[in-house]
Amino acid sequence: MRVDPVPMLEGHVAVPGDKSISHRAVLVGSLCGGETRVSGFGRSADTEATIEAARMLGVEVDEHDVDTLTIHASGLSGLREPSDPIDCGNAGTLMRLLAGILAGQAGRFELAGDESLSVRPMERIAEPLRRMGALVETVDGHAPLVIEGGALSAIDYELPVPSAQVKSAVLLAGLFAEGKTTVVEPLPTRDHTERLLERAGARVTRRPKSVSIDGAEELALDEIEIPGDFSSAAPFLVAAAIVPGSALTVHGVGLNPRRIGLLDVLERMGARVAIYNRRLVGGEPAGDVEMRASELVGASVSAAEVPLLIDELPLLALAACQAHGDTVVRGAGELRVKESDRIESVVEELRRIGGHIRATRDGFRVRGVPTRLRGGIVDSRGDHRLAMLGAIAGVSSQEGVELRGPDAVGTSFPGFFEVLRQLVPDALHYPPAT
Repeated sequence: MRVDPVPMLEGHVAVPGDKSISHRAVLVGSLCGGETRVSGFGRSADTEATIEAARMLGVEVDEHDVDTLTIHASGLSGLREPSDPIDCGNAGTLMRLLAGILAGQAGRFELAGDESLSVRPMERIAEPLRRMGALVETVDGHAPLVIEGGALSAIDYELPVPSAQVKSAVLLAGLFAEGKTTVVEPLPTRDHTERLLERAGARVTRRPKSVSIDGAEELALDEIEIPGDFSSAAPFLVAAAIVPGSALTVHGVGLNPRRIGLLDVLERMGARVAIYNRRLVGGEPAGDVEMRASELVGASVSAAEVPLLIDELPLLALAACQAHGDTVVRGAGELRVKESDRIESVVEELRRIGGHIRATRDGFRVRGVPTRLRGGIVDSRGDHRLAMLGAIAGVSSQEGVELRGPDAVGTSFPGFFEVLRQLVPDALHYPPAT
């Protein structure tokens, strides 16, 4: 795909429902008694894998439209042992959260993934689940996982690294444990699981540095409305921040304070951000975000901030390349165990198109030059975040970008290029069909 530079971006867009909440809506809905209706579901390859996983476990899921579902489930202990391994595809959220649920179910369950997911660390969930009483096997610390659930005991568990997925796996297992399960966080991570479990009737206790859950007898959720995905809005907001003359509003986007660290850093860099029509959508803060182009300056991002913008750090690196002065990101070593080693991948791809950026052990350093990057070739390396980064690099460059592997966006945001085309209809060029 060829992505040409544009003089500016302006207009109004909406993005699909939050992927993280969509996973959780299906998984928690599968533990509820009766019927749960889901609207605003963020459809992608990852979340479709979650629907299929629920079905393999005996849950009935009716798909009424691209973003509306009804889940029919039989309660906390109503999942059944499937005859085949559950294919989690590329969805780390699915594999890790589902492992927590299956730890409390009767039966033997195998969770498999694609090549990328199969090299991501899974002992980080296996170890606390074993401490609770489940039998969990990994292959040298990786998928596939084999879980034999059973009677669980509550534990106090301190996360060795900040991880909402590991926290969620332990809390979901805590639903089936006797007593109170507590997870201590070194840094705050996204709290969608806690919010949704509270709405479903679980007894959740939140403190500044920990969260606890009591064993439950039943859950119930009549309806779940999902706000727009901030991570899907982020590419368009960054494009508007760095392309001179731009003014863009993304409507109905989730504004959970543990997800929007990118806005805080961009404002610190001088971005012109305004939020209108604040409201609650499905128990989550939401609103309309307006971004106007401005001259940016470099900034430092600390380890404490990283969990609040972990998925948006590649886009921040692009913005930093076009800012005045230096930008330093520390404490982001978790990027090395994503769909790709996102530290090395982002650095190599941005340097290839003219960025002055170098990798560090746990982040990167950028020497900003306040002009558009040259452009050239960006390879997504099969990583959806890099594919979106390459497209935004193209519209904000001098000469455009040849984006290799654009289909990787399907992992999280299949409609990404359709939304981008709404804003810049003449910038996207597909190669002729062969």
